[in-house]
Amino acid sequence: MTHTDAAATVIAAEPEAVFAALVDAGARAVWLPPTGMTGRFEWFDARTGGGYRMVSTYDDASEVGKSGGNEDVADVRFAVVEAPHRVVEEVDFVSDDPAFAGTMTMTWAVEPIEAGSRVTVTATDVPDGISSADHAVAFASTLANLDAYLRGSAPAG
Repeated sequence: MTHTDAAATVIAAEPEAVFAALVDAGARAVWLPPTGMTGRFEWFDARTGGGYRMVSTYDDASEVGKSGGNEDVADVRFAVVEAPHRVVEEVDFVSDDPAFAGTMTMTWAVEPIEAGSRVTVTATDVPDGISSADHAVAFASTLANLDAYLRGSAPAG
């Protein structure tokens, strides 16, 4: 049975700057992979109806990825790209393991607040192979990376 996971943070940047980092391939390759992983895009088209394929590789070669070896491969469709407030992605993991089957929806919401922006990421229909505990760690890392990227410092990676 699938589940829903979410996390949020406050980033001292205007919503337009946060949104720009959400839809830029170069930026995403830096901040999206959680600590312990690096990522690259095979292709990227940030518009409604577009999408991307991201290959994330564990820094520790002994880690087992969802897609085999030490890699996670995700095919993603942009269902909604609504500047500067929301990006909705439909994510399918390339995996032979049925625990990672199905389409997970990731919604990135950017809300203006006095301190800058509240960024919330919500994953619905999360495959059973991804625990809420693991997602919480990954989301915290990714949001911290996004904050570091927008402050002009390198994410922890």
